[in-house]
Amino acid sequence: MTENISRRRALQLAAGGAASSLVVGSGAAEERPPERVVGTTGRRGAQAARNEAESVRRTLDFGSIGRAVSGRFSDEAVERLRRRNDVRYVEENGEMRALEQTTPYGISKVDADLAISDGNTADGVSVAVIDTGIDAQHEDLQDNLGQGKAIVSCSTSGGCLFGGGNDISECLEPWDDDNDHGSHCAGTVGAIDNSTGVVGVGPDVTLHAVKVLDRCGSGSYDDIAAGIKWSADQGHDVQSMSLGGSSSSTVKDAVQYAADENVVMVAAAGNDGPCSDCVSYPAAYQEVIAVSATDQNDQLADFSSTGPEVELAAPGVDVESTVPRSSYDVFSGTSMACPHVSGGAAQVVASGVTDRSKVRQQLKDAADDVGLSSNEQGAGRLNVNDAIGSTDAAPSVSWVNPSGGDTVSGTVTVQISASDSEDSDDSLDVTYSVDGGSARSTTYSSTSGYYEDSWDTTTVSDGDHALEASATDSAGNTSTSSITVTTDNTESSPTVDSLSASEVETSDGDAEFDVDWSVSDGDGDLSTVDLTLTDDTVGETDDTASVGVSGDTDSGTTRLVAAGDDGSGNSYTVDATVTDSSGNTGSGSTTVSETESTNAAPAASIDALTNDSNPRWDRYEVDWSASDSDGNLDTVVVEMLDSGGSTLDSVTNDVSGSSASGVDEVRSKSNGTDIVVTATDTDGASGSDSRSI
Repeated sequence: MTENISRRRALQLAAGGAASSLVVGSGAAEERPPERVVGTTGRRGAQAARNEAESVRRTLDFGSIGRAVSGRFSDEAVERLRRRNDVRYVEENGEMRALEQTTPYGISKVDADLAISDGNTADGVSVAVIDTGIDAQHEDLQDNLGQGKAIVSCSTSGGCLFGGGNDISECLEPWDDDNDHGSHCAGTVGAIDNSTGVVGVGPDVTLHAVKVLDRCGSGSYDDIAAGIKWSADQGHDVQSMSLGGSSSSTVKDAVQYAADENVVMVAAAGNDGPCSDCVSYPAAYQEVIAVSATDQNDQLADFSSTGPEVELAAPGVDVESTVPRSSYDVFSGTSMACPHVSGGAAQVVASGVTDRSKVRQQLKDAADDVGLSSNEQGAGRLNVNDAIGSTDAAPSVSWVNPSGGDTVSGTVTVQISASDSEDSDDSLDVTYSVDGGSARSTTYSSTSGYYEDSWDTTTVSDGDHALEASATDSAGNTSTSSITVTTDNTESSPTVDSLSASEVETSDGDAEFDVDWSVSDGDGDLSTVDLTLTDDTVGETDDTASVGVSGDTDSGTTRLVAAGDDGSGNSYTVDATVTDSSGNTGSGSTTVSETESTNAAPAASIDALTNDSNPRWDRYEVDWSASDSDGNLDTVVVEMLDSGGSTLDSVTNDVSGSSASGVDEVRSKSNGTDIVVTATDTDGASGSDSRSI
């Protein structure tokens, strides 16, 4: 046993030297194009990628997120694909590696033994160990094994650049473990409680081997993404990923897909320590619980990566667990910490909490503060028993007003919704903070049913601000909810939204105009609208008016008068200035012309009148002329009238221009008394001349 352990330790030490490295390369003859992954928005882009590929490894369908095609693509094909709107990314098909350093115990450290002694064994919960595979016949694992999947098949041959592989003589399943790493992680998650070997955090969990890493502990981005997607499609509750590397859009798509399928994802933070802000991927993705490593004394492991993405810490130094075949070994690394949390997540799911975000929060709420910084321990070191043992759930809390993304100004009525299954809704301690400042208290309103306060936004600078609401129940359970709002207390100026003027025809000798206007102000403090009528022909102000307004919008019609200008044909400018209560102004202008008719009436004249009457007829020859200064003569009518003004005879002449003349005869058997000549222009104006006969 000693010799066997020493050989394994040597292999793991060799693998540990490349624990956080990212390997990218074609692995093919030099003339062949490299392996790449093309992410698309849908089917057409994926087909275009397949058409451009020299060879295709696989196509991944991430549903509404999009698709990804992996294969060999030339540089020219990549350039053509990148020009397509339905191609989201093209990346090298790099690799991620199993994360361990040297070559565990932590079940009691995280109080999983207490949970198990109370009968909590995670029975009925499925955990996918996305890794190098799981020993298909291990005495401490076999009864818990469910369906497995080999994205990368088990192999018993081949060397490894950085060391790795084990000494199994045959692969019992395509997903069998040819490295040790996956079996070790699986034992920490769910080794059977059978008085043999070790016991896992959830000893009755169903373990699914998803082999995405080869015997050397490496796996390409598309292999890992395919494993994540396959597991999500099987409906697995938890995914345990003790692997890592650089960020990959393909793996990110798969992680988002699994999150949309309500899978709790846990990943090792990485072994790049001592370092800061160095959490590897997929742990660094926001959908994934990133786990750092601690030792037997709850001190941070010197190899553990840290950063703001870390959410929990768990034992990762000298962790004993299962390795092929029915053997046991001691490994160290965040890879060993990760399955503690994966098993803890399975225990929480088994307790009845199935929403992935609530599982995540319950694990964090129950974590023990071991005195490390938040970048090192996140919420604290895992405590499985507390995560499932509390019968007093934390209250729920959410923002009602303002909402995330709102732009606010002045004094805002803060409204926070908070409730608790054990305590009455009006008995909670609800506070909020601005940009991480001191807690501000609220008061429960029985009218609205919300916790309320008034926030004067002018006390902070304009811009984005983080608001965090916190609700605490009588048991001390606390929940938080955060949003970001934008404050904007810069006084806005009012605006003239519309302005028009139209002439009003009158008979008083004045040019009059009705001015229609509308104004608005974002601050809602409109004050006045001032109007001015200027005669552009002479450059003088003819009229002004001031109208009181209020609120955020107003409109009206105001009459402006240019005295004595009726018929002038002049042009005018109407200026409008709107002012708010703070003195801010906005303006607008429009033009209008005086267009009332100035037509002059024509003149008519009887130049000569010859009496040709006889005893039977009154007969007169009329020599007439007509003139019009506007040059728009239209008709000249010659009439004989009786004493009552009735027409006895008439002659109508069609004329034009500015002057006309003619001779017409009018006659009647009745006694005529007057001869009348009337000239009319095209505007209907007329002038006449008459003679008595």
